Amino acid sequence: MQNTKTTETRGINVFRKILETLPSGLTVAVADMSQATINAGTPIGIDTNGLGHIVKVAEAQANATNTATDYRVKKGHNFKVGNHIMAATGAKAQTITAITTTETAYDTLTVGTTIGTAVTAGDAIYEAVAANQSTGSAFKYTALGLIGEDCTIVAGDSNLVSVVVRGSVYTGNCALIGSAVKALLPQIIFA
Repeated sequence: MQNTKTTETRGINVFRKILETLPSGLTVAVADMSQATINAGTPIGIDTNGLGHIVKVAEAQANATNTATDYRVKKGHNFKVGNHIMAATGAKAQTITAITTTETAYDTLTVGTTIGTAVTAGDAIYEAVAANQSTGSAFKYTALGLIGEDCTIVAGDSNLVSVVVRGSVYTGNCALIGSAVKALLPQIIFA
């Protein structure tokens, strides 16, 4: 394993205080990602094999009704076609059939059937474990901490990241995490 940093620019300070990190960090599953970088403060979970997975959250860029099949989200998310999305745990989840990336301010996530929940600009849209036509959807990966610093993903490498499991963050400096993910991180203070 070789860790490299190719730039000397300082990232945005996300953490007020880091009290505890996961010993040795986690290796991130690159195949899950659509972005080339991971920002500090991004939630991360773990699978049964010990591999780290980004907990995918996108911020709605525009309102969508409870019958919509197109959801406009801000750029920078890690969703891919075939992922399942939900507006809340326990609600309906559907599979992404297309992602339109031609606009400069947002991407459009398209699902075959509505997720059945009205979404307001600024709300979080989460990755679900599976499509669920009624209720009972859940997170694909349960957040156990937040990525400790910005990092660039290198294909074919072991991308090891630090994981903060106890501390406090400047909420305005990190990407949208959403209230459902925050509830899974009781040792992180969002201020």
